[in-house]
Amino acid sequence: MNRFVSLCLIFIALVASSVQGFAPSSLGGISGGSNFVVSQRPRAVQQPVARSNSKTSLQMGSQAKFGIFSPAVYAAKIALGNDKLNKIRGKAISLHSQYIGDFCEWAGAYHLRTRLIKKAKVNGDVLGFLV
Repeated sequence: MNRFVSLCLIFIALVASSVQGFAPSSLGGISGGSNFVVSQRPRAVQQPVARSNSKTSLQMGSQAKFGIFSPAVYAAKIALGNDKLNKIRGKAISLHSQYIGDFCEWAGAYHLRTRLIKKAKVNGDVLGFLV
């Protein structure tokens, strides 16, 4: 039994050592060098597409998507009322924006603050916080 296991391990070692994967070949492959250079073909430069304002504009609460937290928001609307919910939501958004600004200042990337706040609003919309 030990001899069989030893032979199996030697066979596996031989098979694994013959596989070269990404290892450089001593022969240099068909082209005599790296195959990486062959795969790098020049591509046509694409002009950036101008974005319309309708795609980049953020949606307000009445046009928000239904997400995973939407049922909780609807329940809060029923329990608290629209005015109270909007006050709580406004306070939460204000605090979150403030924390994003503090983080950007701490990280030395204050120029990214507005992008991160817009991203947070889009994420809140996708998750259903803005219904």
